[in-house]
Amino acid sequence: MLTDAQTRALARQFGTPLWVMDAPTIRERLASLQAFDTVRYAQKANPNVHLLRLLREGGAKVDAVSRGEALRALAAGYQGGSARAATLHEAAQADIVYTADLLDRESLDFVVTEGLVVNCGSIDMLRQLGERAPGHAVWLRLNPGFGHGHSKKTNTGGEHSKHGIWHGDLTEALGVIQATGLRLVGLHLHIGSGVDYGHLGRVCGAMVDLVRQVKAAGLDLAALSAGGGLSIPYREGEPRIDPAHYFGLWDAARREAQTLLGHGLHLEIEPGRYLVAEAGALIAEVRAVKRQGQVPFVLVDAGFNELMRPAMYGAHHGLRLVTADGRVAADTAPSAVAGPLCESGDVFTQGAGGDIERRALPAAAVGDWLVIENTGAYGSSMSSNYNTRPLIAEVLLDGGAARLIRRRQRVEELLALEIESTETRQPAR
Repeated sequence: MLTDAQTRALARQFGTPLWVMDAPTIRERLASLQAFDTVRYAQKANPNVHLLRLLREGGAKVDAVSRGEALRALAAGYQGGSARAATLHEAAQADIVYTADLLDRESLDFVVTEGLVVNCGSIDMLRQLGERAPGHAVWLRLNPGFGHGHSKKTNTGGEHSKHGIWHGDLTEALGVIQATGLRLVGLHLHIGSGVDYGHLGRVCGAMVDLVRQVKAAGLDLAALSAGGGLSIPYREGEPRIDPAHYFGLWDAARREAQTLLGHGLHLEIEPGRYLVAEAGALIAEVRAVKRQGQVPFVLVDAGFNELMRPAMYGAHHGLRLVTADGRVAADTAPSAVAGPLCESGDVFTQGAGGDIERRALPAAAVGDWLVIENTGAYGSSMSSNYNTRPLIAEVLLDGGAARLIRRRQRVEELLALEIESTETRQPAR
């Protein structure tokens, strides 16, 4: 957690709004999952190339869900080429796995050229990849027919989820693999975000049943992926995940699958939020304080274009006021906290249905700072330029030093994308 002194110093040095990430926290979370053979970071949580390098140094592999994310991984020092590895065991330990439910034409060319192992979420992906690159190594992302998530929007299993190959279509998928000469590395299951051990037990059981079908089809596997979705406590008093128990459930499923196949299996996990969420904070400056009827509002210079989660999911983030002058602020009536955007939904204190909530905060004054906690996952990565607002700076704390890992964007850079070159402008017709 940022101290008041750190908050003041960072806000004054780098300006606000400002993302702050803590390297030691990320290393701690990574170390807690070392029982798994591979920890594969789901970089969509925060794909900053400096964080990718930090995780690579700690031994983590990486998951990419787009060509852009894969290019980030390559820039961070991860290697491609594993799709052509001599053995499936080597392919199972690929630096980069490309996970998707479809391959657009550019991405298909890219994964073949770079030799990226692909985690296929549709049978059409298998057909297209098999036609272009027989012998390419693939995982199968499967939908077991049920899901679980902290929001309907993060539920990635069941009939209403687009993700994965439907469990009843596994036989067809295996047939395409055999017909096209693709090489099957492993099976991947991910049903959503947020840990419920009851659902997790069902997922582990479903994985064993799917392995049984693979064996019946005459194919083999080198690995299993437990997927991601590991949660963190966003509210005080919420339980913290037990990594040993989580691993124990999956290891039991792995051992059962190994008995079926008659050999060892590599077991990996694919966390995103768990590794980076608690490492992050968003510092915003208080720019106005007012009352709308009976509701006090504290207005800050960060909006949902920076932190989308409250507006999108009704997500809860802890809030802490840091006074600019060091005064001890008195308690006041609970307040709503909102941003500068021209949107009624630009409120950081709202429920899943959009209803305004109030939080107990000390009396705020213009020039104070608000620290929005646990924003390291799906904060920076979901930022936008809505209202023509530039992307904000990001800082990494490590060993007592603060290092700029993304500079603040300029409006001029946005405009440059829209200005036509006189050389390419076509005459009107």
